[in-house]
Amino acid sequence: MTTSDARSRKATLKRREFVMAGAAAAALIAAPRAGATPSAVAEPPQKKGLQPWWSARPSSPKANRPVSIDMHTHWLPPAYTKALADAGKPVKNINPLEADLDQRRKWMDEHGVQMHLLALSGDAVWQLVTPEQAAHLAQVVNDAAIAAYSTYPDRFVAAIELPITDAALSMKELDRMAGKPGMRAVNVGDTIAGRDYIFEPGFAPVLARCEELGYPLIFHSMNTDPFGKRPAGPGLDAAFTHAVLAAKFITTGTLDKYPKLEIVLPHAGGAFPYCAGRIEHFMYHMGPNAEKTNSTHTFREYLRRFHYDYLTYHPEGLRFLVDLVGADRIVVGTDSFNAKDIEYPSAVVDQFNFRAADRDRILKSNAMRLLHL
Repeated sequence: MTTSDARSRKATLKRREFVMAGAAAAALIAAPRAGATPSAVAEPPQKKGLQPWWSARPSSPKANRPVSIDMHTHWLPPAYTKALADAGKPVKNINPLEADLDQRRKWMDEHGVQMHLLALSGDAVWQLVTPEQAAHLAQVVNDAAIAAYSTYPDRFVAAIELPITDAALSMKELDRMAGKPGMRAVNVGDTIAGRDYIFEPGFAPVLARCEELGYPLIFHSMNTDPFGKRPAGPGLDAAFTHAVLAAKFITTGTLDKYPKLEIVLPHAGGAFPYCAGRIEHFMYHMGPNAEKTNSTHTFREYLRRFHYDYLTYHPEGLRFLVDLVGADRIVVGTDSFNAKDIEYPSAVVDQFNFRAADRDRILKSNAMRLLHL
């Protein structure tokens, strides 16, 4: 063997050793981690051809049976739209599926949905009317929700609407609706006129009452807020307002103050899950307040204090969210009929190779626990 042949053989062996070492490292990365969440050690939640949410379709009629409980849906009861028109705030271009419950039930049957949590969208007008008008509008919606549940108790439950610009009126309406048939949550905006009202002392009794009643908070970014600062670019408003909201629940000590308060973050928590590591770093390791942090909870425990709807739109995002917080903290949420692009909510989950228990958690069991069904 020539000297050049020897050098070539030696280089080939080194390349082969490098490839083998890389494969071993990849196997270690893919192996289940000690202490990982049950979801993280399930079968790999990926199959070829995973589709974004707007393209997901059921594999068969059997797979499209009504199963899922959607916790992020919108409605416009006719009594409410009439009251809005009377208040000089008429609604234009109403989607029939938001107003007509019979048409809505037919759509649900055809698209594999068992139950909707009814709530107003972020287009609610609380900050565009007087507090007294807002209180009246909330009463109209809530009374319509009781009627919807009474007529179709197996298809609809509702989130209580509050006139959030006035804490005292909000408490009054919450007490009026507490325990009423079909009331299972409370729907609120994440900001009012640029104010983080949810963390103001005046609103604290409302949070305490929600915790006492066992009603989870359902949040929406307020599209009608004329004073709120909106990031430029399509779809970024909710992503960043939800991130700020979630972070402040942690950094203000609100989660510690109300340890049993349930919170559902829409749009998969927006940018919050992706920024969580940075928030933790600044909270515990940087800045003048880092050494003053005396919480008995880890930041990962705070992450799991929230529930997140699955509205990542891309499958990679849902895989990341499941690995971060676990399948037991994720619920179906479609933004229907606002986004108008998720036709088959169950098909979104069914295209993954989740374990049966995790599939059931995301599609309905987590929602049943939160909504006391």
